[in-house]
Amino acid sequence: KATTSLEEGIKFSDTIFIVVATPSLPNGRYDHSQVDFIIDQITSFKFGFRKNKNLIICCTTMPGYCDSAQNKLNKFKSGYTVSYNPEFIAQGSILHDQAYPDMILIGEGSTEAGNILQEMYEKMTLNEPKINRMSPIEAEITKIGLNCFLTTKISFANMIGDIVSFAGGNPDRVLSAIGSDSRVGKKYIGYGYGYGGPCFPRDNRALAIYAADIGVKALISEASDKSNEQHLEYQVQLFKQYNSIDVPVEFDYVSYKPQSTMLVESQQLLFAKKLTDEGYTVVLNERQTVIEQVKEMYGDIFQYRRRD
Repeated sequence: KATTSLEEGIKFSDTIFIVVATPSLPNGRYDHSQVDFIIDQITSFKFGFRKNKNLIICCTTMPGYCDSAQNKLNKFKSGYTVSYNPEFIAQGSILHDQAYPDMILIGEGSTEAGNILQEMYEKMTLNEPKINRMSPIEAEITKIGLNCFLTTKISFANMIGDIVSFAGGNPDRVLSAIGSDSRVGKKYIGYGYGYGGPCFPRDNRALAIYAADIGVKALISEASDKSNEQHLEYQVQLFKQYNSIDVPVEFDYVSYKPQSTMLVESQQLLFAKKLTDEGYTVVLNERQTVIEQVKEMYGDIFQYRRRD
């Protein structure tokens, strides 16, 4: 049964997935207002039911949010559980990532909810992913902690690459050797642009903020952000060292990754902007939707060439 009525949907469902946006606030925390709206609506519903209703929050939340949502519901309603079940997907490969996840993360509000989710994923996925079941707050920390580990690995690889480049060596050879050790691995160990996009930077900030809230310093996450910023400056220095200002510089894409049209904290775009600041002529070979976004941000500081 399909409906656009939240009340009707809740009334006739036992397991309800909440998938809404939780954008970052200026202070670096996640904006839970859309989830709050749904929880508040549920507390106002008057209908009764016999079977427990399992609310599954799938969007990224600050650690502790699911517990606070559960506490709010408990004040007004009985029979609701709140669980946390985020997806680990990347822009450009969402369907594949849903079908073949490396792992499933379940922050269960109850054993019943955990069992329902585990059974669902065992039927839905086309591989046999590791299913990790834990408390909601453990799962919330796991979600952003995993991304923060990846930012640390990216920033470390770029730091080593910068050192090797300034020493006159080949960063790819060095990083390939480091990645050959099974304790390190080959993924996210290449030399290139820093991390950007809609997830990595904001998750780094959010983890540091939450850690500070409970009296812990997330020094590695903070250092990763500083290293990421410094790497961009080193990229510009190295580029100037080997490339004449009289030769136009062409970019095949400036979105944060080639399969996406998103520009959120795109390191490619920031690099292109810095080259124009240095006096280079920069040509962007991009899709029309990206060109329109860039023009809105920077006007005509670039030359634009549309591609399909």
